[in-house]
Amino acid sequence: MLETKNNLNDDTIKEVQKLIEINIDSGKGFSEAAKNIKNSAVAGYFRECGTRRASYAGELQQHVARSGTEPEDSGSLKGKVHRWWLDIRGTVQDGDEHAVLAEAERGEDAIKERYENVLKATAGSALNSVIQHQYASVKADHDRIRSMRDAAKK
Repeated sequence: MLETKNNLNDDTIKEVQKLIEINIDSGKGFSEAAKNIKNSAVAGYFRECGTRRASYAGELQQHVARSGTEPEDSGSLKGKVHRWWLDIRGTVQDGDEHAVLAEAERGEDAIKERYENVLKATAGSALNSVIQHQYASVKADHDRIRSMRDAAKK
């Protein structure tokens, strides 16, 4: 049977579930990071990123649900540990902008890599255009955070 956006194959669903999970983790991570940073421009950008990631998770959840599968609705244990580490690091270093940005960029490396892996695994999928659009935004966020991190280092 031909895969459509309303009828995804099991392999595509499995990969999309991974993206849902990491987007939930990322959204929560950005929200936590925004609390730990004193620079209001960076905190605002982190809140925007968090909102965007929650939106991406929701969009992907809708596609999985349309295929008759219960979508992921929580993040991973690894993501919870990363948010905890980000919170501790921000608190211990008193909201050190460079440290929080470096940790955020490390999280962005992880989500960018997950998208790249899913794009390879779902090549030809009916959802590939959705995933590619989200990936372009994730990559742009990654690059901007890396630039902010480098600027904060100086």
